[in-house]
Amino acid sequence: MNLTLWIGTGVLAFIALAGGVSKAFLPKEKLSAHEGGRWTRETSPLFIRVLGVLEILAAVGLVLPAVLDVAPVMVPVTAVCWVLLMLGAIVTHGKLGQSKLVALTSVYLLIAVFVAWGRFGPEAFPA
Repeated sequence: MNLTLWIGTGVLAFIALAGGVSKAFLPKEKLSAHEGGRWTRETSPLFIRVLGVLEILAAVGLVLPAVLDVAPVMVPVTAVCWVLLMLGAIVTHGKLGQSKLVALTSVYLLIAVFVAWGRFGPEAFPA
């Protein structure tokens, strides 16, 4: 189970890092040109950048606390925050009628729920 949780955590961290870097560093025009970035058309560039930075921090928070053994409880806390972020993404993509992105984001949400459950519960890091 520990290995499965690490794999899920790694997948989430990669997704968060990739999404965060693109939102933090790519111009709004380039993001909005893609179907998945359609939501950025009516959003301020500052909000997009802040969201990108938060996603980069999520990638860090999912991995480093456990690897460095510094406040490892932050791993499941970050996973819960990712659940909240994915709920917002599901609502946003749903309003835009992007059912494929809703489905994909729902998978990310389920992985985050699994990581949060596993790291708060049966495979919690020792204090």
